[in-house]
Amino acid sequence: MATFFFFLSFLIFFHSSSAEPFIGVNYGQVADNLPPPLATAELLKSTSIEKVRLYGADPAIIKALANTEIGIVIGAANGDIPSLASDPNSAVQWVNSNVLPFYPDSKIILVTVGNEVLTTNDPNLMCQLLPAMQNMQNAINGALLGGKLKVSTVHSMAVLGQSDPPSSGFFRPSYEPALRGLLRFHRDNGCPFAINPYPFFAYQSDPRPETLAFCLFQSNAGRVDWVSGIKYMNMFDAQVDAVHSALSDMGFKDVEIMVAETGWPYRGDSNEVGPNIENAKAYNGNLIAHLKSMAGTPLMPGKSVDTYLFAIYDEDLKAGPGSERAFGLYKPDLSMTYDVGISNSYPTPPTLKPTATIWCVPKAGISDAQLQSSLDYACGQGINCSPIQPGGACFEPNTIASHAAYAMNLYYQNSAKNPWNCDFSQTASLTSQNPSYNKCIYPGGST
Repeated sequence: MATFFFFLSFLIFFHSSSAEPFIGVNYGQVADNLPPPLATAELLKSTSIEKVRLYGADPAIIKALANTEIGIVIGAANGDIPSLASDPNSAVQWVNSNVLPFYPDSKIILVTVGNEVLTTNDPNLMCQLLPAMQNMQNAINGALLGGKLKVSTVHSMAVLGQSDPPSSGFFRPSYEPALRGLLRFHRDNGCPFAINPYPFFAYQSDPRPETLAFCLFQSNAGRVDWVSGIKYMNMFDAQVDAVHSALSDMGFKDVEIMVAETGWPYRGDSNEVGPNIENAKAYNGNLIAHLKSMAGTPLMPGKSVDTYLFAIYDEDLKAGPGSERAFGLYKPDLSMTYDVGISNSYPTPPTLKPTATIWCVPKAGISDAQLQSSLDYACGQGINCSPIQPGGACFEPNTIASHAAYAMNLYYQNSAKNPWNCDFSQTASLTSQNPSYNKCIYPGGST
């Protein structure tokens, strides 16, 4: 009976804690084969995704997400900006049409005004962006939703003039006049600065094996910021910290960063470097594990940046190279393109007793490359890995598998001990069997 109540409480705990408030997904609609919005809403409810970003304000999708508690980002298009900027009533009408009929049943949390406007280099549109955002915020305030809905706009990484080294990131001087007003708006209204970092494109411009590992959160030597001395172990952190440095350079280091898009295509044209299922699964899966760890970035440690994966489905009508039509995590029939660990069907440990001691160990059949990546990650989070160094009690056997097992367990025991703290991109699991041997003692913890 005690085991049953433990198992029941584990399920209740997992159901209430499996969602990740900082993980979202983009829901593009440049396609002719998308499933019905209600089917997508049910799909999302079966995952740990808590937020969805729309590029427009499709009423059918917004309605379908009602009463799901999934946060919704809706967007005004670039073509809406001139009227929103010139006429406050246009913004009022936009809010009346796209927000008020659905809120609060549909949990709209953010309105984006335009997408990558600055890098269109259209001087009129650039000048109109801030007034459009101000009028949108005023319309929201007028609807008594100020503080509940934020307003932002989304930028390409091309707004940066320099991103390497991350500590010396700065914005292109030609964009600074527009950005200064926008950043004041962000700070005054507590709105996030939304950016689209894509390590995939960084790899395409530097297709070396070591660059791929750096981009995929896999085992690599790291890259040292020669100004700060900080060693970066993945491209995502380096890109996000470069944005943070650029914000700091302009005096707005307190403005929150939101990753509006990031992803990796699973297919591309024959002349494209990098798109395949293995790379896409590695990038998205390892990114999710990194976000779940709450490690943060070197310049913003201890918290995870709100991140919207690109994308829930392929968009088969998009122009451009083949990779542009192959970012979907799910297929139109709602099956997974590949598994990145966002399903809520998490394995449970039904045989554990209420006060059982548990350990986190690698699953059977995991490759040395995956174990090395987990080993590097765990030991990079501040745990004491000296027992697996030469002369340490757990150094022998001197194998990647043995060292990774010790480090992954130690990381788990020093974490909040949630199920996902023993996930490591689905390469580890919990056990009640003590993996200690000889003088090598694995710390254990109670459930």
